[in-house]
Amino acid sequence: MAEDTSDYRHLFQQDVPLLDVRAPIEFSRGAFPMATNLPLLDDVQREQIGIRYKHAGQEEAIRLGLELATPEIRAQRLQRWLGFRESNPDGFIYCFRGGLRSRTTQQWMRERGAEYPLVVGGYKAMRRFLIDELEQSARDVPLVCVSGLTGVGKTRVLRKIRRHVDFEGLAHHRGSAFGRDALDTQPSAIDWENAVSIELLRHRNRYPGMPVFVEDEGRRIGRVGMPDYLFEALLKAPRAILQVDIEARIKLIGEDYILHSWPAYQQAYGDAAEKEFSGFVLDNLARIQKRLGGERYRKVRACFTNALRAFFRDGQVVAFYDGIRTLLEEYYDPMYCYQIESKQPEIIFEGPEAELLQWAENYSASWTKNL
Repeated sequence: MAEDTSDYRHLFQQDVPLLDVRAPIEFSRGAFPMATNLPLLDDVQREQIGIRYKHAGQEEAIRLGLELATPEIRAQRLQRWLGFRESNPDGFIYCFRGGLRSRTTQQWMRERGAEYPLVVGGYKAMRRFLIDELEQSARDVPLVCVSGLTGVGKTRVLRKIRRHVDFEGLAHHRGSAFGRDALDTQPSAIDWENAVSIELLRHRNRYPGMPVFVEDEGRRIGRVGMPDYLFEALLKAPRAILQVDIEARIKLIGEDYILHSWPAYQQAYGDAAEKEFSGFVLDNLARIQKRLGGERYRKVRACFTNALRAFFRDGQVVAFYDGIRTLLEEYYDPMYCYQIESKQPEIIFEGPEAELLQWAENYSASWTKNL
């Protein structure tokens, strides 16, 4: 059995399973991709012990903790922890600071003959490590932004490039007004930062000095905000611009945002799927109403309202195309051109998908020769 560790780099690079024994509310505010939350204390118990600690000190807080840990609760916790250990024999325990809760968990498991190591410093130390590493990555990892007009399929192409980090995928959001998923589930900003930091850390370990491809993003991806230093690195990165004709872009948007999104709404909402999906389309359109202007907004909304009826009737997306064309030609494309002109990024490639993918492979190979 491994000893307690403070080798955070190894934990994240090797995707080591982690048993998080913090309270659920702590876990929801920030955790790690390979962590499973099986708490020692639930949220109410944690609050009670915190109050006791504040007013009476550590010894009294520990005494209350022992009172709350009834034989039934202790047996339930142990069953879950031992099950995790059996499934993840190479894992580690952590709490917030690597102190009382993780050591209590470790001791209870030891009393059952099951040794399991813990992470020294706990969540706080691992989080600090990932913040520092993300800042280091923003300075040291050469980024290349896959860019292009809305609807060219940047994410699809990015995922075909060998060395990439998918910011939108990690954020569970497509990065536009219509970008949320069926259940609108996004990680906390801390969870997103942790995941990005781990991905870039692994890239630095496996491919030191090599560029990594990312998608051209705004400062926010849905509700997730990008740290300033990472966004600045993104702004300074050279662009590889994906070019796709307008007809293909319209079709691609119809597929991604309508045809491929609809099944998730059916699964999530059942009989209410049509209402929820209509809200997804029309409410998100309303979010950009002011920027569209009244007449243009009414035109697109009427198109999408009729298109939704047709889609629910026969499953075809063609009726959306006129509205999508209006959004692209009269809103998204001018906005993109303005941003490119104002940022004036270095453009190192422009072309269609097949050429971009071949260029990306050659570009990475040229770095290998120069290292």
